[in-house]
Amino acid sequence: MNKNKLLLALSLFATGLTHAQQITPAPDLIKLYTADWKGERLADGRPKVADRILNRLKNVSMEEAWGYLRNKGYQNQYENDWIVIRPDSAMVGRVVTAQYMPLRPDVDKMIKDKGKAEGRIGAPNSWPIDVLKDGDVYVADSYGKIVDGTLIGDNLGNAIYAHSHRGVIFYGSVRDVEGLLEIDGFNGWVKGTDPSYIQQMMLTGINVPIRIGRASVMPGDIVLAKKTGTIFIPAALVEDLVLNAEFVALRDDFGHQRLKEGKYTPGEIDTQWTDTIKKDFLQWLDTQKNLPMSRKELDDYMKSRTW
Repeated sequence: MNKNKLLLALSLFATGLTHAQQITPAPDLIKLYTADWKGERLADGRPKVADRILNRLKNVSMEEAWGYLRNKGYQNQYENDWIVIRPDSAMVGRVVTAQYMPLRPDVDKMIKDKGKAEGRIGAPNSWPIDVLKDGDVYVADSYGKIVDGTLIGDNLGNAIYAHSHRGVIFYGSVRDVEGLLEIDGFNGWVKGTDPSYIQQMMLTGINVPIRIGRASVMPGDIVLAKKTGTIFIPAALVEDLVLNAEFVALRDDFGHQRLKEGKYTPGEIDTQWTDTIKKDFLQWLDTQKNLPMSRKELDDYMKSRTW
């Protein structure tokens, strides 16, 4: 084993020991999960993707986000077949994860004892809510349990929205949907609803890697949720994904306009553009008053890509 691998192994061992001592991993372990992110971080170690990028991400289509990630080698980030509380409302945010498992008394006791020692208050299914900050989305794997698997009702829903101004994505269920609908701005993507209370389940970790159906999800991912599905984007890729989608949309707008005008043929627009078309596109950009990005961002993007 070379020196670098030895240091990494020692680091993983040390963070693993720290993780064993608390419900939420130490910031260093979360940083390890999201090592490609080079920007600002939250106190818990999660990447702090800028709000301006999150706001722009909401306008990106699911197909554009999915295609971008597939091209980058991320083929397991999408999940669909949800019940959406407000289907016509999209949601984006920084992911806070929670892992639930079927109840095992000895482990459940250990988790509750650790939580009490850390000063956590209330039932374990409320603990992830205490972690939430403005712009976060509470994402939980509760292994698809519907009956007796309701992680929240309207009381916890109000607490979630007060902390995050977002909602939830649960691979499981909720109760009190009528009450949740009364929370203006709250939304949820769930696998089912049921009037029962949570039973025979235990929380095993907050801000740990989880599985949401087909998707692998890390704490600090950015989620884009729409009525067609949810996609979990590594924080380090979000800004480039947004710029790519915005640039493709501008290209499409230009191409559609020129096709309607009969200036170019479909074959000319759908293949690699000639220098003449590129020059025309740049001149067309100068006439656009409401670009989705700054002109500097656009110019830098075009300089770095073959388009």
